Amino acid sequence: METFPIYLFIFIVFLNRYVFGFYLTVLRRRTLDETVEGYEPTVTVVVPLFNEGKSIYDTIIALVNLDYPREKLSVTVVDDCSTDDSYEWACKAAAEHGNVRVLRNPFNMGKRKGINHAVREATAEIIVSVDSDVIIHPRALRELVARFVSPEIAAVGGRVHVSNPNENWLTKLQTIKYYFGQEHLKNLERGLRSVLCLSGCLTAYRRHVLIELEPILENRNILGVPIKYGEDRFLTHQIVKHGYRTVMTMKAMCFTKAAPTLRGYFNQQLRWKRSNIVDFIVGIGHAYQLHPLLCLQYLSMLLLLLVYPFVIITHVSRGDFFDLAMFHVAVIAFFSLVYYFAPSVRALPPWLRVHPIAFLPMAVLMPVAYLLLTPLGLFTLDSSSWETRGHGKAQTVAPAAPPGAPT
Repeated sequence: METFPIYLFIFIVFLNRYVFGFYLTVLRRRTLDETVEGYEPTVTVVVPLFNEGKSIYDTIIALVNLDYPREKLSVTVVDDCSTDDSYEWACKAAAEHGNVRVLRNPFNMGKRKGINHAVREATAEIIVSVDSDVIIHPRALRELVARFVSPEIAAVGGRVHVSNPNENWLTKLQTIKYYFGQEHLKNLERGLRSVLCLSGCLTAYRRHVLIELEPILENRNILGVPIKYGEDRFLTHQIVKHGYRTVMTMKAMCFTKAAPTLRGYFNQQLRWKRSNIVDFIVGIGHAYQLHPLLCLQYLSMLLLLLVYPFVIITHVSRGDFFDLAMFHVAVIAFFSLVYYFAPSVRALPPWLRVHPIAFLPMAVLMPVAYLLLTPLGLFTLDSSSWETRGHGKAQTVAPAAPPGAPT
């Protein structure tokens, strides 16, 4: 009976994130993904860059060939003092295409300040953020801009697919995790047009809103220590906090590579844990202004993040961790079945699908992530490394640009 309140709390979280969210999307199905016809604003695609090598060239080429009027499309790459040949490859693409521009930060500033740099230089009405290791679908821009159906909508996010789903057991697991993260966990937020985290992999913003929020974005810190991680969540939360709407569409698609190693996976999860801790705690004062269901989700997820490590430790100390482990296995097995029978999954081409049994290791990775990464993230909030890419430490002074390189 001692564990009953914990499991009741988890059940409430489940209801709010899945059942209520599903009900809301069904109730508002007709207005959930509204579009406007004929809207073709000027667009600048901003790509923050750090140590991507030749792949940045391929990303840029894919962007300039998107299905969008060329005279209304430009690409700006912002290099954050890469220590490899990324900058040279970006410059090569710019030399070949007149609507590509390459900027370089004077020192390693982090992703958000790099994007702010590009936004200040841009004149387009819509800014689209695309991560440097992402390939987006040719029609993604059209799908994004079509969702700006009213002035109150300030940001539109797209759907992220894993480009290497069947590389190994870990990428298969992440493929299913991405599926739930976008097609179920965000249902409540999508239904209320207040998505609290739009991915930097592919999101479109009204430029004037980014300019309005720039002072807040530039000065993000914890007790005077600048914070460079969790930029996407922080920006989206600030947009909602300032009274704008944020939406998400599954029809604007992009592809990103999932971490194929445990080290890369846990580095990514650690960075995300830090982001969750910071923005959940900092945003508590604004949570009450959200829709009641969204407020409940916000507070319950913060509580789950902080409390669940103690739940795991308590079970281990009492010698009944097996019961908790079986609970995790049962939950993961249920989600695996949901993935297997989901119509949206069956509609995907075979190379984008994985076998549902691949999700079962999450029964182990989930408690490990809560037990180890939550406290580790809490005690390393001042970290500013680009951990998700596994790159070396960036130099603080940029090397000289090659002769004739665009700026």
